[in-house]
Amino acid sequence: MAGWQRGGFLAERVLWIAVGVVLVVAAHLLPALVRAHGRGVRAVGTALWAACFVATCIGHGVFFILAQKHAGELRAAAVPAVTAKGRGMAEIARDRADAVTRLARTNARRCVAPCPNLIADRTAAAARVEEFDTELAVARRAEAAQDRVTAERAAALADPVTGALTAFGVTAPRAELVTGLAFAGVLEAVACFAWLLALRPADVTRAVTESPVTDAQQGSNAAVTTESHAVAPVGTVTAAAAPAPLLSLPVVEQQDDVARVKAAVASDELRATVTEIRKFLGCSQSRAAAIRKRLAVLSSEAGCSRE
Repeated sequence: MAGWQRGGFLAERVLWIAVGVVLVVAAHLLPALVRAHGRGVRAVGTALWAACFVATCIGHGVFFILAQKHAGELRAAAVPAVTAKGRGMAEIARDRADAVTRLARTNARRCVAPCPNLIADRTAAAARVEEFDTELAVARRAEAAQDRVTAERAAALADPVTGALTAFGVTAPRAELVTGLAFAGVLEAVACFAWLLALRPADVTRAVTESPVTDAQQGSNAAVTTESHAVAPVGTVTAAAAPAPLLSLPVVEQQDDVARVKAAVASDELRATVTEIRKFLGCSQSRAAAIRKRLAVLSSEAGCSRE
């Protein structure tokens, strides 16, 4: 909608819409897609995500502001109009001034004997002035009604929320911009967080859904799993390893992770700590701890064999 409203020709509107779709998709998915990569890729992805996020919020802000404007126009159109009847106040005031001048001149005339014509002129001039006074009062009431309608339309044009913010000294355009960007920011933040949760690794999902395990249980189960991997062939499960199905992983998968971590440690790309292993593999804390214990066992076995 923002792209359609910002474009002029049909081709411009289509291109605005396409750009908006790309920015929205990038703003939603980049945090979830780059977190499994290295720090360099995550840094570039974070910068691109911030730019896409700001651009998307600006596009949403355009839509929200234009929507508020259209809604205000509809509310203002619903206010009943007042049509001015008769002459304007300026014209009436000019004619009344002429009538007052004529009355003053008539009153200034003197007559020794009773003068019926003079009395008639004075009466007519006074009546004329009174007529203009009445017409001027009616024109004032009509103008006051038009002022009230104008004020009502101005109040209807403003959004109720932004209109309330103007009481704190914020101008209406700035209040509309702030509220529009706030709505856009909240909307995009919710979408990004939802995709971040939806696209998290499967092993993290398993670890969250499983029951919590104490440190003592974790250590004992990891030790049992290590011993079973050292003795049992691939694809078999010994009786000693049976009590730890939640923590132990398939032998092939764990051996592959252990080999990856061992190679990374040997090439000085990784430190053999649980935190670094978890970040490197993108796995859970328990899995990283099990791999760390397995590396320690392999290191000790290699030392014994050399002796």
